[in-house]
Amino acid sequence: MKVLAVVAFATVVSSASAQATSAPIPVVAAENFYGDIARQIGGPYVKVTSILNNPDQDPHLFEASPSVGRAVSAARYVIYNGIDYDPWMSNLLEAARSKDRRQIVVADLIGRKSGDNPHIWYRPATMLALAKALSAAFATDDPSHKEEFARFLARFEDSLKPIESKIADIRRRHAGLSVTATEPIFGYMFDALGMNVRDQSFQLAVMNNTEPSPSDIAGFENDLKTRRVGLLIYNSQATDAVADHMKALAEASHVPVVGATETEPAGENYQQWVSGELDAVDHALAGKTH
Repeated sequence: MKVLAVVAFATVVSSASAQATSAPIPVVAAENFYGDIARQIGGPYVKVTSILNNPDQDPHLFEASPSVGRAVSAARYVIYNGIDYDPWMSNLLEAARSKDRRQIVVADLIGRKSGDNPHIWYRPATMLALAKALSAAFATDDPSHKEEFARFLARFEDSLKPIESKIADIRRRHAGLSVTATEPIFGYMFDALGMNVRDQSFQLAVMNNTEPSPSDIAGFENDLKTRRVGLLIYNSQATDAVADHMKALAEASHVPVVGATETEPAGENYQQWVSGELDAVDHALAGKTH
């Protein structure tokens, strides 16, 4: 009986030790802002690899490497945008099938479909929806840390309140302002700010890698020259000659220009990134009344 008791005690100790030192949950995110949310919600209990993480890289020109394929193959969770923004991820998942891997398509969490503006991370509610999904998923995989995942989620939700406050403040002062952009990356934030977005057909052409029509170009130029718009959002990460021309024309016409990126800048978390872009918009519009 003593031997059995010793063996049973040793088994319990061994099991507890293994649980305490178990490896973090491997997570791969197609975009680094989604990887950031996974890291904030999972804390030390996840190991996150973000594929698109270079703010100087044009996301539309990305090509997956063998190391990316290996990371996807080993992941327990793969997070990606969906709705045609990162189609290369579907190819990677198909090439590295796994019955134990879970996919989280962020667009599906918020009911977006192909043809919608894919830049959904600029929609204020998107990241909270992802954070909630991740907290529940991680708690299922690692129930011993369920309370901590819930605490991380609550902390994340609180951290979004200053952003929500900035949006409400800018909306109060600038709702109805006509604005434009070289691409629709800031579209959901414009909606949240209550602004009127012009030149959308031009933006869609650029996003879809097609040439804007002469009439779209002329209309955009006229909006800038006549200052019919009070702000230009410029994709500082993915440029071409036409977009550069519009930026230069805006500056020459004294239309405020604010750069926005499609990748979270190095050294910043999601909250800092979005808050900084809102501050830049607010600063650019300082002194404007409508």
